[in-house]
Amino acid sequence: MLSFILRRLLVAIPTIILISIFVFALQKLLPGDPILAMAGEERDPETIAFLREKYGMNDPIPVQYLKWVGNALTGDLGISLRTNQPVLELIGEKLPVTIQLATMAMIFAISIGIPAGILSAIKKGTAIDYVANVVALSGLSIPNFWLGIMLILLVSVKWQLLPASGYVPFDEDPLRSIQVMIMPAFVLGTALAATLMRHTRSAMLTVLTSDYVRTARAKGLKERRVILKHAFRNALTPIVTLSALLFGELIAGAVLTEQIFTVPGFGKLVVDAVFNRDYAVVQGIVLVTAVGFIVMNLLADVAYVLLNPRLRKQ
Repeated sequence: MLSFILRRLLVAIPTIILISIFVFALQKLLPGDPILAMAGEERDPETIAFLREKYGMNDPIPVQYLKWVGNALTGDLGISLRTNQPVLELIGEKLPVTIQLATMAMIFAISIGIPAGILSAIKKGTAIDYVANVVALSGLSIPNFWLGIMLILLVSVKWQLLPASGYVPFDEDPLRSIQVMIMPAFVLGTALAATLMRHTRSAMLTVLTSDYVRTARAKGLKERRVILKHAFRNALTPIVTLSALLFGELIAGAVLTEQIFTVPGFGKLVVDAVFNRDYAVVQGIVLVTAVGFIVMNLLADVAYVLLNPRLRKQ
């Protein structure tokens, strides 16, 4: 197991290096000059020169990159050009919000998508299968912003069951925090549930035709045990992969959903940073998000080994 994880880490290192180069180069290609924006309307030459020297923008680009990477390795992602606040501190404020939203959305997605996919595969060609596919297609087709607005109008305005927007930290009031996050999590979770349902159905249909499933049924095992222990367990590999990638996408920030429900997460932070040309914040967010994707893929690989003991010998 340890050697397996180490091999995956060795593959991840050059990936992170390439991502860091891409992120830094992309920032240089963005239009506009943040220094000119910071200098104000008068744009005094001495002020501009001072700011360029302060933020190291007079150095050659390779030197700027190496300084940025070196500081990032020590936990220093730079200073926000707008708020003069450390980028790592800004990310630390927003990341728990997005993690809570992503976790609740994944709970909705897994609770709805996987059981629906299993049931659809078992009842292939029946009315249940058709209904499940229609619901999944609807979940993929309905825009998140429209569903969010409809939920606010019905659940919050008309029925007054849940708060319409805002955010309450979980450590301050757990119940209120969950109530506030239920609707945005449900909006995100329904789209993910549709994707999970389709992949679960496809994986289960492939596994259900396998020899070991037919053998298990021939032995007289109960259908429930055949489905859950033999079929579903072997169909989990693509589902785990997809779940890890979907969770990584949620961590990256659900911009529209966060804007609709006024959730102060990664989505709002990155949008504000792009509009304000706060390049240090954009770089920090993209780098943290990319590393998050790699970590989620590593966890998925570890889950493969736990689910399939044969991989432990490789």
